[in-house]
Amino acid sequence: MHDKQDESLTVLIEEFLTARATRKPSPHTLAAYRRDLHAVAALVAEASPLPLDALSITDLSPRVMRAAFARFAAPRAPASVHRAWSTWNSFFTFLVADGFVAGNPMPAVGRPRALLPQPKPLRGADTPEVLLASAARDDGRQRDPWPERDVAVLAVALCAGLRLSELLALRVDSLGGRPGERRIAVAGKGGRPRVVPIEADLDRVLLDYLDSRARRFGSRSVRPDTAFLVDRRGEPLRRGGLQYLVESCYRRAGIGDRVPRGARLHALRHTFATRLAEDGASAAEIMRLLGHASLASSQTYIEVTAGQQRDAVRANRTNRALAGLVPPG
Repeated sequence: MHDKQDESLTVLIEEFLTARATRKPSPHTLAAYRRDLHAVAALVAEASPLPLDALSITDLSPRVMRAAFARFAAPRAPASVHRAWSTWNSFFTFLVADGFVAGNPMPAVGRPRALLPQPKPLRGADTPEVLLASAARDDGRQRDPWPERDVAVLAVALCAGLRLSELLALRVDSLGGRPGERRIAVAGKGGRPRVVPIEADLDRVLLDYLDSRARRFGSRSVRPDTAFLVDRRGEPLRRGGLQYLVESCYRRAGIGDRVPRGARLHALRHTFATRLAEDGASAAEIMRLLGHASLASSQTYIEVTAGQQRDAVRANRTNRALAGLVPPG
């Protein structure tokens, strides 16, 4: 056992956060780790005769952690409690690995089941078509319109379901294959590569964009190893630029009220998956095309679609005419 097992809990929290920082998480993720660790630790201190700074890791028994998490969970949503549990589980796993403690008490602490996020596609049956048609028009209000590029961005998200990071990682040579077997090679989340087949219409849109780019910036601008998506200066498109581009397309199309909050660009990916489910794709097919790590994530699109179908059937006025025709059994 490590000779620092009685070291201050707050010191060990900082050591854990420093170790996590080497994995290069986003600033938001690191801030969430810190917030969850300090919030539960403060609840432990409130129930202890010792102040927070005087608590040691050996004070955190399974019984103490269960009581602290019960108080933590009372005013919070299940997702927040689940995230905090995962953070503390990672914290104790780190302490066990470094020899600060003999075991991890978190398996003895209850946690709510993690709820999968619900899909947030664009609302309105014709919204994708309205959006694409608007982007294809040369809007005179734009300072430097580039409809071919705008349509390509929207089309590859709507028809191939790529995430924002995957769009930014595309290279010109990510598009490949023989005619009739064209595909996009995607550098997926967590380093998982996948290949998404593309149909002839999308292929023409993407080639039209590359042709327009060559006319703007010269043939060297479309070398195989160059970024697939570029800004109006020919520089690789960045995260903020891509988000702004999609937002401006929403505004020009006048569909801002059809875009779910919290899923601006991601709504295009959700629309792709939802339409797959509506057209009969299985959860396994959706999983492969979207690069999900688990089948459960893909199954949510099937379940949402089934729920929408049931709502549509329930709204059928003829169903209401059946009421009272057969006496209850």
